[in-house]
Amino acid sequence: MKLNDINRYMDHTLLKPDATPEQIRQLCEEAIKYDFYSVCVNSSYVSLAEAYLDGSDVEIACVVGFPLGAMTSEAKGFETIDAIEHGANEIDMVINVGRLKAGDTDYVQNDIAMVCQLAHDRNALVKVIIETCLLSDEEKELACKLAVKAGADYLKTSTGFAGGGATVEDVALMKKAVGDHVGVKASGGIRDYETAVKMIEAGATRLGTSASVNIIKELD
Repeated sequence: MKLNDINRYMDHTLLKPDATPEQIRQLCEEAIKYDFYSVCVNSSYVSLAEAYLDGSDVEIACVVGFPLGAMTSEAKGFETIDAIEHGANEIDMVINVGRLKAGDTDYVQNDIAMVCQLAHDRNALVKVIIETCLLSDEEKELACKLAVKAGADYLKTSTGFAGGGATVEDVALMKKAVGDHVGVKASGGIRDYETAVKMIEAGATRLGTSASVNIIKELD
């Protein structure tokens, strides 16, 4: 990694419940200015982001089943289609954490597979959020393996809404579990350049953060 290319790892993120349209505009303008890889928004703001990003090469990621992951697979499927139809080309979906902890691996894999199939049919990528802060190491490894079997393009550490975010240890564990065939996105709690670099060195190929601009400014 070239340190001055760290912007291309960034999913510039705004998912807080009180996010306003004006803040989405600012998010998109910053993504264009700093050439971030994508913006990551809630579904109601996908079409707005598409309008603000028109003519740029910034991608649009949309969260699905967010932040709990506990809704039906059919609901996640509807969200996926709706987001893509409004302009998203990447889907960040949350697994059903409770089903995983209960050992219901078929349910978890099928839940992921539905979203992956719907997204891939529409030329969109899927990042699968496993919510590492709620899982044991064994459960993290299992979640990664199920997601890979289901067709995930990336594994993602966290929503940032469950009391914990990405750690270097979790990123390394996930990278080991998926190898080089699936990407790893570190998300949650990445607020400075040093932390961002550590995540990349541990194996992250994408970073989800709302502090993207501050991280880039540290280079100056």
